[in-house]
Amino acid sequence: MEHVVNHREPDRDDPDPMVARRARISRWVTFAKRVGYAAMLVAIVAFVAAFAFDFPSWAVTTVVVALIAAVIILPAPIVMGYGLRAAERDERNARRPH
Repeated sequence: MEHVVNHREPDRDDPDPMVARRARISRWVTFAKRVGYAAMLVAIVAFVAAFAFDFPSWAVTTVVVALIAAVIILPAPIVMGYGLRAAERDERNARRPH
């Protein structure tokens, strides 16, 4: 799993509020990705258990619920992670002398 952005903690004296905002968003994106991928892992483990035990209803229900949770949770933090990385890349390029 890739890291979203550098979780640089903003200095208290940092005049750029965007750095603080980006760091806060980055923490939430990382948390949401972990939750979404954990739901995916639960779905995979439950599917293996369901396959091994002739697909009991509890296992099938767990697979379906975990997959639905992953599908609902994961898209937004993945896209936001790409946006955060692009913003940091643009900021680094803007600081470089041309």
